[in-house]
This record gives sequence, structure tokens and C-alpha cells, in this order.
Amino acid sequence: MGKLTTHVLDTAKGKPAAGVKIMLYRINGLSHNKIAETVTNADGRTDAPMLEGKALTAGVYELVFCAGEYLMASGQASGEVLFLDEIPIRFGVADADGHYHVPLLISPFAYSTYRGS
Repeated sequence: MGKLTTHVLDTAKGKPAAGVKIMLYRINGLSHNKIAETVTNADGRTDAPMLEGKALTAGVYELVFCAGEYLMASGQASGEVLFLDEIPIRFGVADADGHYHVPLLISPFAYSTYRGS
């Protein structure tokens, strides 16, 4: 059975990013339906998959990482307007039986992602 997992790494500090709020949306045309919300643990990971089993279906999803809150709390960003705040990553699930791992690597002025394993 398939599952969707994620984690967040702070590349500026060289460690996992704990306490990052993550929201998961199912995208259908112009509609965004929030289906899950969690916070990363001390290892920068979620305590459970964002979706798994029958809940993971083929389609388009979006993870939104509240990086700005984390960067401010860690002393890496300040002010009313942040360069990076909420970071959306939209991706497609073609095989609902597959493992989709979508990590976020962040620093105060850059981010990247990839499909992990």
C-alpha cells in the first residue's frame, strides 16, 4: 500500500528542522482541500505518514511548509516581510501503491526538494 512522507532539513544549520508546521492539500482544478496537518518532530520528520493506504489516491497534491515561522523561531529571519514564508510544493501521484517521499531542504534564502525514497 502506498504512502506519502516528508521531512525538513535546515541546510544553513546542518540539522533537522523541528517544529515546522506542514499542511497537505488535495488539488482538483481550482479547488484546494486541506486533508492533513502536522508538525515536524526533533528529527525533522513527521511522526506518521501524511497519507497512507486507501487515503492515498492518484492525483495532484500540495504540501505547504510554514518555513517562515521556523526561520524566525530559529533566529535566521526577522521582520514583517520574509523572503521565504510559506513554501508550497505541488506534485503528482500517479501510482497510489507507491511510496512518495517529498522532503524540503531550507535555508533563509533558498529551498529545494526532490522525490526521495
